Amino acid sequence: MRVLHFFKTYWPDTFGGVERTIHSIAKGTSAYGVETQVLSLSREPKKNSLFFDGHWAHKAKLDFELASTGFSLSAFHRFSELANEADVIHYHFPWPFMDIVHFATRLNKPTVVTYHSDIVKQQTLLRLYRPLMRRFLKSVDQIVVTSPNYLDSSEQLSEFKSKSVVVPIGLDRDAYPPLDEARRAAWRAKLPERFFLFVGVLRYYKGLHILLEAARQTGHPIVIVGTGPVEGDLKLQAVNLNLRDVFFLGSLPDDDKVALLDLCYAAIFPSHLRSEAFGLSLVEAAMFGKAMITCEIGTGTSYVNLHNQTGLVVSPNNPVELANAMTTLWEEPDLNKQLGAAALWRYENNFKMAKMSESYADIYEAVASKNRPT
Repeated sequence: MRVLHFFKTYWPDTFGGVERTIHSIAKGTSAYGVETQVLSLSREPKKNSLFFDGHWAHKAKLDFELASTGFSLSAFHRFSELANEADVIHYHFPWPFMDIVHFATRLNKPTVVTYHSDIVKQQTLLRLYRPLMRRFLKSVDQIVVTSPNYLDSSEQLSEFKSKSVVVPIGLDRDAYPPLDEARRAAWRAKLPERFFLFVGVLRYYKGLHILLEAARQTGHPIVIVGTGPVEGDLKLQAVNLNLRDVFFLGSLPDDDKVALLDLCYAAIFPSHLRSEAFGLSLVEAAMFGKAMITCEIGTGTSYVNLHNQTGLVVSPNNPVELANAMTTLWEEPDLNKQLGAAALWRYENNFKMAKMSESYADIYEAVASKNRPT
């Protein structure tokens, strides 16, 4: 079985949640005889086209971006070449240019789309794009949604529920480096004994400005791992609020991230808008047996983190509730430990790469069989 994934970005150009998901699917489905290739856009396609972890990452030249949507003239030809060799095309939504390529190349191939998120911020674009989007979603054979919460709450998916299936994103602990005790000790010497940990790209919808306000109220230490567009604004806010126990560590390699996940008291993920569709960092926290604090935004964050079972879920955009949840875990270490143990159990039973990979392998076979000539 040969599968071609198509998305706007992929490793080594970018390392976001969708990219990690594609990588996990590619790596995990290889056990079921799936040969994966990935096509994405790159400003340096020759440099960044490479073979790694058992699959090819192909690149087409990124010509320009408009409203966070990459466009590429060469992608039409490159997609046609690779898709002709594939048994199944696996799209990753949203990316309006992808829909254009899908229809322009007129390939009669079995198709799967993983629906990662609604279009939330670009409402003007959505109004223009909606007819094409509906036509695209109607044309594909199978829509995969990453949580039942998102499928139930997405207005854009409401007319496609009959062709949608839920497959939660899964991660493999063995894909991460083992805990380096020396590195752990080095971070222990630099950071407070207990701290809340956030890991992710610093974007507008992550709710970190709300977290900093909550930190002002509680004084509890917070470690922030990641970089992104709002990093400067957040650092300025921390200075203005005189927050001395907030640590911006920037982007770190997995060895350091593993050490911090092991060290942290609990994980905090205050995303307050639906642009946060799943929260893969929460799966990482659960994988390390950490209690979590999240906000109820009707997406997968409240599927990974179950209120009063694996952590606490509070109202979005509410620093008082967020601060109270932090204080609850801080002052009740037995509860924090109990929730962390339940988070690990939930990871083992719901969010492992093997479980996700088996589901995708079954989907590929189903759509390919449906489209085979009789």
